[in-house]
Amino acid sequence: MQSNERQSLYGEVTARIIAELEQGRLPWVQPWDAARCPCTMPKNAVSARTYSGINVLILWAAAIDGGYAGQRWLTYRQAEAAGGHVRRGEKGTVVCYADRFTPNDEAEKAQGEDREARTIAFLKRFTVFNVDQCDGLPEAMTSIPVLPDPVLAIAEADRVIAASGADFRIGGSEAYYSPLQDVVQVPPQAAFHDPVNWYRTALHELGHFTGHRSRLDRDQSGAFGSASYAKEELVAEMSAAFTCASLGIVPTVRHSDYIGSWLAVLRGDEKAIFRAASAASKAADFLLSAGAEVRS
Repeated sequence: MQSNERQSLYGEVTARIIAELEQGRLPWVQPWDAARCPCTMPKNAVSARTYSGINVLILWAAAIDGGYAGQRWLTYRQAEAAGGHVRRGEKGTVVCYADRFTPNDEAEKAQGEDREARTIAFLKRFTVFNVDQCDGLPEAMTSIPVLPDPVLAIAEADRVIAASGADFRIGGSEAYYSPLQDVVQVPPQAAFHDPVNWYRTALHELGHFTGHRSRLDRDQSGAFGSASYAKEELVAEMSAAFTCASLGIVPTVRHSDYIGSWLAVLRGDEKAIFRAASAASKAADFLLSAGAEVRS
């Protein structure tokens, strides 16, 4: 992808997120209507691979805007290969794939100089369509998946919490994660009007927990009110949303009072939301994989 295209994609997505935040809406906490579109993580309809990072926010928003019944997506060619087709006039949703590569000449030069080869970042955009925008697809792709029973979803959340390895303490009147002590504390469930909010709060604090230097090693040194503090809070917010959606729990916002700080971060760096969403996916994967190991 050419440099101007790459910058355009960063700017395009960031502008969209900023517009949502300016309206007081958080792209990772959509007004979910379970009757129209169940709250689940977006997946590729062919490979069943779960989309990650910024693509989660993009596809969640697209599903709600389009009024689609589910979160399964595929490319034009995948639809054709599956025996179906995208309906004429349907508009696709642009998602992106980011990675790094090492040019051949750099690899050879690094080998001759006995050093690590430098890598170059690239960002590729491609277009996907919701299965609701297609005809002729196999029923297995278009049928609405059965959502987890709420009781089972809570049981899974309990498993994730227990498997996290966190020093998880229940008590007090405040929920927090202390990087210095490496401790998560959450008030007792009786302190929450809605029991599920206890789990949302716990998963938010566990999102912070994943960032400890002994785990995913994020910068957690920022003081309250600083840009680095706002960035870490943004990661924890999205991490909790991704984890909740993966478990079948509708996400919610924990710290909407940080919207001003998040806007300042995003306006100052059009790549910030991409980095935060990527870090959030890694945090959610860290927690969910630990839970999956216990289950198996």
